[in-house]
Amino acid sequence: MSDALADFASPRRALWIGAVRDRLIEIAEAERDQFPLWLPVGLMVGIAAWFTLPGRDGWIAFLLGAGAVAAGGFALSESSRWSRALGIFALAAGIGCALVWVRAERVAAPRLDRPQLMTFTGQVESVQALPGDGAERLLVAPVGPGLPARLRLNVPSERTVSGLVPGATIRARAWMMPPAPMAAPGAYDFARAAWFQKIGGSGRALDLEVVAPPAGRGWNAGLSALRQRLSAHIRGRLGGGEGAIAAALATGDQGAIPDDDADAMRRAGLTHLLSVSGLHLTAVVGAVMLLTLKLLALSPTLALRFRLVAISAGVGGIAGVAYTLLTGAEVPTIRSCVAALLILAGIALGREALTLRLLAVGALIVLLLWPESLVGASFQLSFAAIASIVALHENPRIQALLARRDEGRLLRLGRFLFGLVLTGLVVETALAPIALFHFHRTGLYGAGANVIAIPLTTFIIMPLEALALLFDAVGMGAPFWWLAGKALSALLWLAHMTASLPGAVAMLPTIPRPAFALIVAGGLWICLWRTSWRAFGLVVVAAGTIWAVATPAPDLIVTGDGRHLVLRDDAGRLALLRPRAGDYVRDLLAELSGAEPDYYDLGTLPNAACSSDLCMADLTRGHRRWRIVATRSGYRLPWAEMVRACAGADIVVADRRLPRGCTPRWLKADATLLRQTGGLAITLGATPRVATVAAAEGAHPWVGSR
Repeated sequence: MSDALADFASPRRALWIGAVRDRLIEIAEAERDQFPLWLPVGLMVGIAAWFTLPGRDGWIAFLLGAGAVAAGGFALSESSRWSRALGIFALAAGIGCALVWVRAERVAAPRLDRPQLMTFTGQVESVQALPGDGAERLLVAPVGPGLPARLRLNVPSERTVSGLVPGATIRARAWMMPPAPMAAPGAYDFARAAWFQKIGGSGRALDLEVVAPPAGRGWNAGLSALRQRLSAHIRGRLGGGEGAIAAALATGDQGAIPDDDADAMRRAGLTHLLSVSGLHLTAVVGAVMLLTLKLLALSPTLALRFRLVAISAGVGGIAGVAYTLLTGAEVPTIRSCVAALLILAGIALGREALTLRLLAVGALIVLLLWPESLVGASFQLSFAAIASIVALHENPRIQALLARRDEGRLLRLGRFLFGLVLTGLVVETALAPIALFHFHRTGLYGAGANVIAIPLTTFIIMPLEALALLFDAVGMGAPFWWLAGKALSALLWLAHMTASLPGAVAMLPTIPRPAFALIVAGGLWICLWRTSWRAFGLVVVAAGTIWAVATPAPDLIVTGDGRHLVLRDDAGRLALLRPRAGDYVRDLLAELSGAEPDYYDLGTLPNAACSSDLCMADLTRGHRRWRIVATRSGYRLPWAEMVRACAGADIVVADRRLPRGCTPRWLKADATLLRQTGGLAITLGATPRVATVAAAEGAHPWVGSR
């Protein structure tokens, strides 16, 4: 009987396998034009692997694995197009990993190894005003043996001196520190960013003098000085948040934006308007191109003899490059400029302006030149936004739905607004996971706010600002500044109104990297394929989303110096060990906890007791009661008292080295341990877990020795 069933099932199995094979061949034929789009994705995988894997052994293993897969794919390429595509993808992944590894080694520069009081002489590379902090931020190239290539120096307003401009030589006495690592798991890693910018330390000036004015400045210093003067001029014509945002749109300088306005823009999902990127560059290039085309078309001779579209595209490209240089030539702006130049080239050649292939070329250029930009929020947000827009509007059904047709004005306007809202929703959906991963919050009403804010910024604010600057040359810019100020006030009103709506912000604690990787992989799958199997990406995105949402917030977060601790009590409230902690620490710990910074003093909780030197708190998780003890002052406690407190505690946290006799039941997080682990995020329960900064950083070059 079983033999008969096997004989019957065998043809059915063969038919099923054959059907699957035929379907894969059909998909391969339908999707073969999309294969090149996965080349930059391969680079991204390799770069991400280098940042994620802990050290040299993992990097070498990845390179060997990628090489083996590539060799196997090329060996089977004669029999399968999929094998050749897999080989190319694996080769790109290996190149990406090697590329960022080489880049990290090439930018290596001396760094400070400990906090110290320094006196040094150096040349100012850039000056950024920080009116909200009452300071100016300098990037200085110090002169002397063994000194870092660059130092970042904050100068309080009371110590600012005249002549502090790019290119000037200064002498400073300052308290300097090495680039700060993550304060706790999931926080911003300034040490990583500083490594690739060759910043070897940061600190605060105690004394400062200008030794020599700029002499023989290069073009970079000249542009920095021009940027500084232009920002000051704009803020002088428009005060408050309006002037600060106008300066940010023109020069990329966001340092003067008031904290409440910046927070409202962030909560409303409008932060992207403040950083110079594709939107601003498109507005500048498009306006210059259109103006050039209209002016040249006034001459019948030029219109008949020359291709005015190509000429205006060239002028627009020059304007885009100039705007990129003026705003500091940051990586996101360069990426946008490269994409704009490719689009202009396509227009000049009569090709379709914006496609996924064009986006892939732009991504390749940026990743080849600055592979480290992949892990930055700016790269991810900008490319996710553009990819989602292009993928949406390349969909045949969406094209048919939004195509122009012979209909009344009301229907045409409704179709346009529907397309605008749909695009906004898709973009916000694409950006939300990235914002939650990097900033632990995202605006829920950003799509609606952007429907108004983007046209307002692109078609009203930026043109009015350009006209105001132009007419300032003849002393007639005041009317345009007045109009620009009113438009900027409307933008700020929209931001504050949206941010104040109930449930305006969604917050999550630190998202696990694998969950975020699943969401990104699923999003790329949806964007880059065209056939019905792109729906599989929804399953991957859903899996990553469920993982991220289901990840519990940590019960205890400890900063790397052991001074600050936030605890989530049994009622879900956040309590601070040191209630006088600064705004930066309060906001950071709240974001990592996935909550607003509404704290209680740890000593006020029902199950806690604090003195001026020590706090003790009890938490119930699952069926177990946990006792946490933490020091909260710099004074040493009597040895016997400290040992007794440790013996009755499960977890002890301190910013100093505790005596050997201090033996808590589970974890002793004193200075000795924290030097090895960095900050901690502790989740209690039946199976308690500890996430450490050291595990997240691995043995990358910017980590150094602990």
